[in-house]
Amino acid sequence: MLLTKTLAEIIERAARKAQKKGDLPKFPLPEVVVSRPRQADKGDLSSALALQIVRPVNNALKEQGKERLSPIQIAEIIKRRIADNPYIGRLEVAPPGFMNIWLSPEWVAEQAGAIVEQGPAYFKENIGQGKKVQVEFVSANPTGPLHFGGARNAAIGDTLARLLENSGYEVQREYYVNDRGAQVDTFAETLWRRYQQLHGVEVDIPEKGYPGAYMIDYARAIQAEHGDSLLDLPREEAIPRFRELGLKLVLDELDRDLAMMQVHFDNWFSEQSLYEDGTFERVSAILREQGDLYVKDGAVWFAASKYLPKDDRDEVFIRANGEPGYYASDIAYHYNKFVVRGFDWVIDVWAVDHQNQARRMPAMMKALGLDPDRLTIVLYDLVTLKRGGKEVKISKRSGDIITMREVLEEVGSDAARYFLLSHSNEARIDFDIDLAVAQSSENPVYYIQYAHARVSSILRKAAAEGLDAADADLHLLTHPTEQALIQKMLQLPEVVVEAVDRLAPHHLPHFALDLAKTFTQFYGACRVISTDPADADLTRARLKLVEATKTTLAYILHLMGMTAPEVM
Repeated sequence: MLLTKTLAEIIERAARKAQKKGDLPKFPLPEVVVSRPRQADKGDLSSALALQIVRPVNNALKEQGKERLSPIQIAEIIKRRIADNPYIGRLEVAPPGFMNIWLSPEWVAEQAGAIVEQGPAYFKENIGQGKKVQVEFVSANPTGPLHFGGARNAAIGDTLARLLENSGYEVQREYYVNDRGAQVDTFAETLWRRYQQLHGVEVDIPEKGYPGAYMIDYARAIQAEHGDSLLDLPREEAIPRFRELGLKLVLDELDRDLAMMQVHFDNWFSEQSLYEDGTFERVSAILREQGDLYVKDGAVWFAASKYLPKDDRDEVFIRANGEPGYYASDIAYHYNKFVVRGFDWVIDVWAVDHQNQARRMPAMMKALGLDPDRLTIVLYDLVTLKRGGKEVKISKRSGDIITMREVLEEVGSDAARYFLLSHSNEARIDFDIDLAVAQSSENPVYYIQYAHARVSSILRKAAAEGLDAADADLHLLTHPTEQALIQKMLQLPEVVVEAVDRLAPHHLPHFALDLAKTFTQFYGACRVISTDPADADLTRARLKLVEATKTTLAYILHLMGMTAPEVM
């Protein structure tokens, strides 16, 4: 249930009724917004509608020859027309014209039971209405293990997919495999030469090849399966063969490593397929017929500036050597996404160093006759690993890149996902390995998961003593910390809606930590299980509140792709 939306609708109906009854002049009302004030003495929620409409109200009154109304008078008029409802316990008009709302404590208490009864459905808003959306993320070049920096892409992309799935969208997760072009050819040749070296052939890896120790591991894997049977292949056969074998090794490894982080893809899309199935030729023909391609310096260019501000530049479509440019594959790929596969909305998660490319993606959409708003590029900044306050640049294990797998094996998936999500996408992250593995209240991951383990422990203890929350009188939940805990849970739908609207998953970890802290405050102030028969009704009510807390904590952890431990 989205409480802010429900209360906004109540206030809007009251304002329209005031217009209908002649208390206020008739004019189109703006969108009514209800928000949470920062100061507790200003209510649980508040609306500034009276301040928003004071000008059109008084303009209309002036035309009618009537006296002006102040924002406070307008707010009082609307207040009088608010129909009876279970949500509002008290509503006060405050200068300069706010309507401050205190929720009904009885209704708030009842929501503990509603959360338990409905489960995660209580928190879900059907924003997507079945809209078909694709989230394409990670998509690192398949030329080696995934660097830990790519783990941030994985955390953001997968969490966005979870948020969208739980908000009424039909979601597909996709990994775009760059299995065509010079980079993958260089990778194949490096692998071939490493394989030769394992058999005593004296060859060097190619210039600009991949010197990492992982290439030797890949070569050993091929040697273990094929022995020396590939040793005598001529180069024109060796490169495509080692490309095929190497890509399979890398993609299998990526799949395993991403699974460690609870990330799974619905589709692994091959760039090469765009050229094999005729997609690239179809797109080229469309652009050529529209006059969007031209020749300069022996290359074919896409006239991106035709669709963008004049200070932007065009993009190479086909290089002078006849090979398609990077942007050409992007155009063909997104033609496939929107035109061939029919996604309503596509979200690409890219590193911040692709920001110039992202700025020119609307030109591609316009050239294909597509609404640029159907494509969203989510950019994220870099991650710096730190241990003991110092930056970690080199892998302890291999001396090469620091892989995602290496960090996950040390800190675990839950800690990695939490810390990678805890900053806005645009912010650079210092990932503190020492904090991520700490089992103390200083570690927010430990703190949140310990809260879930504690509520689980309380419920186990109650069950062992033959206690349950059946027929609980929830109106007994009047203690300030009880009310605060339920009200905190009621905010989750708003947090999810904001995270979806802004594609900003960092709101989730902050809410989860606040919820865990609010539970700890309740737990410190209120004894849940009492052996005094006089407290039996209160015990049942508080057990229902603990059940609701468990449901909420488990759901927010699920949205972040984290586990909800029963014991710690």
